[in-house]
Amino acid sequence: MPKKNPLSQVSDFDLRLLRLFKTVVECGSFSAAESILGITRSAISLHMSDLEKRLGMRLCQRGRAGFALTDEGREILRASETVLAAIEGFRSEVNEMHQQLRGDLNIGIVNNLVTQPRMLITRALKAIRAKGSGVKINICMSTPSEIELRLLDGRLHIGALPLITPLSGLDYSLLYEERSSLYCSREHPLFGHSSEVGNDELRKTDAVVPSYRMTAEAIGWHQLLNCAATATDREGIAFLILTGSYIGFLPDHYAATWVEKGLMVALSPDRLFFDIKLAVATRKGRRQNQILDSFLESLQNAD
Repeated sequence: MPKKNPLSQVSDFDLRLLRLFKTVVECGSFSAAESILGITRSAISLHMSDLEKRLGMRLCQRGRAGFALTDEGREILRASETVLAAIEGFRSEVNEMHQQLRGDLNIGIVNNLVTQPRMLITRALKAIRAKGSGVKINICMSTPSEIELRLLDGRLHIGALPLITPLSGLDYSLLYEERSSLYCSREHPLFGHSSEVGNDELRKTDAVVPSYRMTAEAIGWHQLLNCAATATDREGIAFLILTGSYIGFLPDHYAATWVEKGLMVALSPDRLFFDIKLAVATRKGRRQNQILDSFLESLQNAD
C-alpha cells in the first residue's frame, strides 16, 4: 500500500475506526467481531479499509490463511490503545470533577456567628466538604467593612455579614434574622431588677457601644445609652459587660451561654431589643466558580 503524507489530524471518525480496529483484534477475526460491533462482516471490512487508507498502511492480513496483524498493525494497535485510554481517562477525570470539587473557598465571617442555632453556614460547610477532600476551606473572621472590601478586591469568594448598607458592587442573599438584647452581668447593679429598666436609668448607666456600622433601629437604641466605652466587635462588648461596669447589646444566641450560667441577664427583654438581617454576599459579575456555586446551593438547602 503506497505511503501517504503524515497524518495531519485525528477526527472523531478516526477514533471510531480505531475502536473498531481494536475490537476486531480482540475478537481475532472480522466474523467474530460482528456480534460485538453490531454490524456485518462486509461493513467491518469496509471500515478497516477506510482506516488503512487514512493511515497509509496495511494493518492486517485477512483471507484464507486467517486474520493476522502486520508489524505496522501491531504498532498502530499499541498507539491506539494509548490514545483511547487517554481519552477515557480524560472523560473520567471530567466526570470526577463534577462529583469531587477541587480548589479553595475563601469565606469571610463576622465574629460570633458560630453560636447561631440555625447553623446554616456550618451545615453548608459540612456539605461542601463531603463533595471532595480537594476543597480547601479558608475562613477569615473579620468586621463587615473588611469583609466587603475583601469581596470587592477578590480576596474572598463569599462573606457572611449583617445586611446594613448594601454596596452596589455586591450581591446579597438573606440568611436569617438575629435578635440582640441589652445585657448586664451578675456583678452589675441592674442585675437584681432587670425586668423593668426605664430609659432615664439607661441614660445614667455606663454602656459599651459598637464602633462598627449599625442599622437605623440599632442606632436608635444605642442613642438611649450613656456611651462610656466602645468595641470593634461583639466579643469585645461581651468582655466589657462581664466586668460588671457596663451594659451593652449582644445577640441572644451569643449571650445564651453566660445567661445559662447565671453570669448575664437581659434587661427588659420584652422592650429593649432589635433585630438585624444577616446575609451572604458575593461580588457582582464574578467569574463562574463551581465550588462557590455548590456552597451557595448548600446554603439554600441547609435550612
